[in-house]
This record gives sequence, structure tokens and C-alpha cells, in this order.
Amino acid sequence: MSVNGLSLPGPDSITRVELENGITILAYENYAAQSVVMAGALQTGSLQEAPAKSGLASLTASALMRGTQHRDFDAIHSALEDIGADMDVGASGHTTGFSGKALAEDLPLLIDLLADVLRYPTFPASQVERLRGEALTYMQYRQQDTRYRANRAFRENLYPESHPYHYSARGTLETLPNIALSDLAQFHQQHYGPRGLVITIVGAVKTQEAVEIVRQKLGDWANPAQPPKPTLPDLQAPAEIRRASVNVPGKSQSDIVIGVPGPSRYQPDYRAATLANSVLGQFGMMGRIGEHVREELGLAYYAYSSIEGGQGPGAWSLSAGVNPANVQKAIDAMIHEVKVMLDEPVSADDLSDNQSYFTGHLPLQLESNEGIAGSILNMEMYNLGLDNLLRFTDDINRLTQDDLQQAIRRYWNPDAFVVAVAGPDA
Repeated sequence: MSVNGLSLPGPDSITRVELENGITILAYENYAAQSVVMAGALQTGSLQEAPAKSGLASLTASALMRGTQHRDFDAIHSALEDIGADMDVGASGHTTGFSGKALAEDLPLLIDLLADVLRYPTFPASQVERLRGEALTYMQYRQQDTRYRANRAFRENLYPESHPYHYSARGTLETLPNIALSDLAQFHQQHYGPRGLVITIVGAVKTQEAVEIVRQKLGDWANPAQPPKPTLPDLQAPAEIRRASVNVPGKSQSDIVIGVPGPSRYQPDYRAATLANSVLGQFGMMGRIGEHVREELGLAYYAYSSIEGGQGPGAWSLSAGVNPANVQKAIDAMIHEVKVMLDEPVSADDLSDNQSYFTGHLPLQLESNEGIAGSILNMEMYNLGLDNLLRFTDDINRLTQDDLQQAIRRYWNPDAFVVAVAGPDA
């Protein structure tokens, strides 16, 4: 099947292989360029760290490429530079993701380097301290960023201390200094392993060759201590309006975040919710919120809405940067737009315009090997099926005005949400 002349990856063109140790490989041939891209994830992240060690998973992932049993920092990066390749590893809440790009002929070396840093890191003390220092400097800088402070206050009040989403995956100024080198080694030894690992390879390489390269480098990896994928505790939506204020002296702008727990990527109404969100605060000049709050009322420097999605109930939020004197007016104006969508179905034109945008944007996502690899990785990670892209246009066009209204009604209550404001005299 094709869209706008672009052949879409599907069950007939994606090779999917499960290795005996639990690794899933997905490969797709694309000879539009002589490069190859890999994208993947391990089932480990900040959900598996203690709150007192917040930032441990992130620091561990960042340190993987700083030295291994077979290569020091210079050897790792020289190997990549010599072939014009790149590779990166980083942790989030649920997963540790990795990506890389090289000429197709250099895929064996790219996978060899990946296997080396995932399996045999040594966490050199000097390199870890440099990473820790960079992270602490970044966090100290962000303490004066009203947008960052509003978002942190929002998450800490939307999710209770018993929920891992309450905490920053990057850690805090208080927790990062408490992470020892032995913590990194222990976290890696316990949580890194092949079970649940997904790797996608897209580019000018035969799919069976790509599978065999991964099998040779990672097929014998085993970790009997690797725990099962963690589960999230139950989360209750706010029962009232919760307000959080962060005073950041000397600033001329206040930043606002308003929101509720939204749908995970697994929810049946996820696509209806994302389309409703597009109408609310994304499409065109940032949807109805951008048009009303920023353009018509002139209350905000920026205003939009977003849905995190992901593996758990990420936030469905509204954000704005405003003059401190206009904070309450902007909050009221944004909630007004939510109420309108709760009370009235979106117009047929709004629905059609956003459906056209979503389906028209699909070919743009698949113009590069990176875009294709990311799409295939998502299909596997969220159990969407290898025919997901083939069904996408029909699934979007099947949504109705009522579907969008029911989605926003499921998650939003105009009398129960969290609002966080950071700014001068907040």
C-alpha cells in the first residue's frame, strides 16, 4: 500500500525476528540512500530507581559510551568518527533508548559498538564525575527558568509521591550528588539485559543480513537477574482544582501549566484524544487556545496544548507564557476553551481539517530512514501491529465528532485539574 506515491512499511516488507534471549529485531530495506539507521530501546528506566537516587538511570545510560572493558572513551568515539557514524544512548521513565547511523557497509561496526557499550561498560570515575557536573550545572541553570519550574511543579502536584511520574528522570540537585559509582554498576548489572530489548534497522541493507549481524553481537547476551517490566501504581485524577506556585524573583514573565492525567498510547481512544488535542491547542496557530488566548485576547506570548501519551497516563496539559498581571485571565481563557469542547462537538470542518493534517503528515514522517525506524519501533513498543501504518489513514478518517468529544470528556473536568504557575511573586 502507498500514500501519495510513498510505499508504506507493513507486514510484507518488515522482517521481524525474536531471538531466544528475548531480543526482537525489526528490519526494513530502503535503498533511497546508502545509509543505515538503528533505533531501539531496553526495558529499563527511571521507574526502576529509588526516589532517593533519582537520576540514576539517566546517569547510567549517559555513562555507557564513556568506556567499556574493550574500549576507552577515545577509542569509542574515534571508531565512530573514522566511519562518519554517530550513536547515542539515553534513559527516560520506562526505557533506555539508543540510536545510531552509519553507511550500510559499516553496520557491523555500529552494532559491535552498541553491544560493547550495552554489555560491558566500566563507568570510569573521571567521566562519570564530568557527566554529573554537567547535569548539576544544567539543573542549577534551570532553576531560573520559569517554564521549567512551572512544569516541575505541575508534575509534582499531578502525580503523588507514590507514583514514579512525580520524579524527574534526570534527577535533582539533591539526589544526583548521592549517586555513587557502585550504584551505576549495580543498576547496570541488575537491570540491563536482552529480555524486552527491541532494535529496528532501516536502510540500504538486506534484512536477513541485518538480523544476523545483531544475532552475532547480541544473541548470546543473558542476564538471569533482569527483573520483569515494572508496572505503574493506580492513579486517581484530581478531585478538585490544585494550585501550585513557584516564586522566581527578577523575571518579567510567568509560565502556566494546567492539566490532568491523559491517555496512554495503549488506550483505545488515544487517537481520538490526540485529534481533539490538535483542535484544542495544536493545529494551525496552536488551535483554539492559540487563536483565542494569544491572537484574540493578546494574553500570552505562547499558548498551546499537548498530550504526552507513552506507556502510562502522561499529562494532557495546556501551557502558556504570560505577563504576570494576566495569569488568572489566561487560566480562565484556556479553561473556557476546554469547556467549549466539553459542551459542543467540534465542527465538521475542524474534524476534516485535522484529519487531513494527520494523514497528510504521515508521508513526511517516513521521508527519512530515521522516521521509518522510529515508526516501526513505536509499532513494536506499543503493540500496534506491523500493519499500523497501512491502517493509519482509515483509522484517522473513521473518527467522528462524537469520538473527539467523548475523549476529552473522559479525561477533562473543568472543575478538577492541576494548575502550576512560576514567575515573579507567583
